[in-house]
Amino acid sequence: MNTPATPPQGATDMPPWPQRIGFIAAVFGMFMAILDIQIVASSLNEIQSGLSASQDQISWVQTSYLIAEIVMIPLSGMLMRILSTRVAFTLSCAGFTLASLGCALAGSIEQLIVLRAIQGFMGGAMIPITQAISFSIFPRRVMGSVQAVIGMVVTMAPSIGPTIGGYI
Repeated sequence: MNTPATPPQGATDMPPWPQRIGFIAAVFGMFMAILDIQIVASSLNEIQSGLSASQDQISWVQTSYLIAEIVMIPLSGMLMRILSTRVAFTLSCAGFTLASLGCALAGSIEQLIVLRAIQGFMGGAMIPITQAISFSIFPRRVMGSVQAVIGMVVTMAPSIGPTIGGYI
């Protein structure tokens, strides 16, 4: 009997479980960054009345987040090269979480707008970093399935955001 000592090439090239768990965490972070946009959008009237904000001021709650997110998305590639993918993602998660906490504790509309910009900047990094992680750890033969999962998460977040925002 002639059995090979190692499995054939391509049979075991899936990432180890710690990397898979890290990828799931990255997808969850991306989900939260996208979900946050819709949660706040459905709560703007309550936020406006709670902070006694004008219509012009309350529109900046969403606008500041989106502008900062759009600015950060192309910068995240440079950030990953400078810091490493792991460090960049960890910092963006920590910053997003702290900015979220700050938004919850904001006492004025001005504070909320600034913290939402920080939150959008940090959340904007998580979206492309998650894509980069998927391409770096998964083999090409499963990339269609991996991208389908990411696509499902990206479309699910805005779908359930208004419901969660209305509940909160």
